[in-house]
Amino acid sequence: MVGRQIRITDDLDLLLAVLPPKVKEPLLRQEGLEELIEVVMDLGRQPEARFPGRTVDLSEEPVTREDIAYVVERVGEFGKDNRAGIARTLHRISAIRNRQGEIIGLTCRVGRAVFGTVDIIRDVIESGKSILLLGRPGVGKTTLIREAARVLASELGKRVVIVDTSNEIAGDGDIPHPGIGRARRMQVPHPGLQHAVMIEAVENHMPEVIVIDEIGTEAEARAARTIAERGVQLIASAHGNTLENLLQNPTLCDLIGGIQAVTLSDEEARRRGTQKTVLERKAPPTFDVVVEIHDKDRLAVHHDIATVVDRYLRGIPPKPEVRVRQPSGEIEVQRQPLVEEGAEAAPRPKRVLRIYPYAVSRNRLERAIRELRVPAYVTENLAEADLVLTLKSQEKRAPKKLREAQMRGVEIRTIKSNTVTQIQQFLRSSFQIEDYLDEEEAALREVEDAIAEVLTTSQPVELSPQRSYIRRLQHQIVQHYGLTSESKGEEPFRRVVIYPR
Repeated sequence: MVGRQIRITDDLDLLLAVLPPKVKEPLLRQEGLEELIEVVMDLGRQPEARFPGRTVDLSEEPVTREDIAYVVERVGEFGKDNRAGIARTLHRISAIRNRQGEIIGLTCRVGRAVFGTVDIIRDVIESGKSILLLGRPGVGKTTLIREAARVLASELGKRVVIVDTSNEIAGDGDIPHPGIGRARRMQVPHPGLQHAVMIEAVENHMPEVIVIDEIGTEAEARAARTIAERGVQLIASAHGNTLENLLQNPTLCDLIGGIQAVTLSDEEARRRGTQKTVLERKAPPTFDVVVEIHDKDRLAVHHDIATVVDRYLRGIPPKPEVRVRQPSGEIEVQRQPLVEEGAEAAPRPKRVLRIYPYAVSRNRLERAIRELRVPAYVTENLAEADLVLTLKSQEKRAPKKLREAQMRGVEIRTIKSNTVTQIQQFLRSSFQIEDYLDEEEAALREVEDAIAEVLTTSQPVELSPQRSYIRRLQHQIVQHYGLTSESKGEEPFRRVVIYPR
């Protein structure tokens, strides 16, 4: 595949114009200004400019209330999501408030329209199929969605409506940014009304394509299904690094069909070679294709998502089509061979581990065993168990069942929280499996998993220790789901704890 030349516009001068002189002037002297990510102004602290891989202090003088007021007076109105913008630009100004509602911090993020980036999946977008984009915050989901809307509306002549909740796709003000081309934009007065505006868009304006950034609630997932059932192409994004993240998210897994437990007859279970209770897809998926955005030049495309999910629930790992944009602009497509049912998995230790879960979800433990393909199974009989897997909080309480296990000489292993991620970490350690996830991907997978746990149990969940940058990403994702979190402990063991509403 041949990619087109990528062109970037950022209207950086309009962002610089709203900054106070003591911040703007030293910023203009910085090298690589075209790579600026954001300017941070917190009351009583030095203002910072953030670039890829580095942070620069812009003044020795701390930020004052007058400095913050200077910016606030020159940008648009802040909505209930504490976000504002600059008219006809893509820049985003986010506010931090104190308990009295006064603004005491600002994040001035540079918004850029990137023309040409959509070419890496242009054939998928032109197919008319509904597409869901996944990726961590800041990886480029909104940029890709904006460019997809422009191509579909301006180059293919389709009727495109953008549901723009925080004005991130089409910019601030009543006149949308030219980066969306001929697409129309519907603004959302409050984030909680996004699902209602989605339905209004399809009922009132006869679109062929609806574009949505960040589907994050059950109501929005239902609205997306309603739109898809009316034959409208959907292009949307959601938080989560991988397809597995989505499957483990109880709020959003309906977007790809949902999961339900099905009890098989003895004969059918023997025929399949599985346990009697298995997981199956609940309904047709809302989206036909899922695209994982690893970075701006590397994507993984899951075609025919219904089949992919069905295979995944039978223990066959996804094998997406990987697309890489080379420095020359060429698009390289790497197709991975499918793993057939019954195919041999990678060699594992031969010892079979019989695990008795106590205060740990049996379903999650079985799923983790199936995904990692380790020689282990769940037993309900403590007398048969090789070990007991429980939570650290239970071990401290020493309930009767754990005391009985100790008397029998059964090994007791603990995990911090009842999440698939931590169960998988235990299994990887037990079977000496090399962890294929990089640090950031593993941490973001863990926070998605923990959010699902908090929403299900209404109990706080403690994550693994992480460095400050990754903790910040975790806090951002938690905030997106309407939950609260805090960092606890001292470095290098400082970690995020997520709390229910």
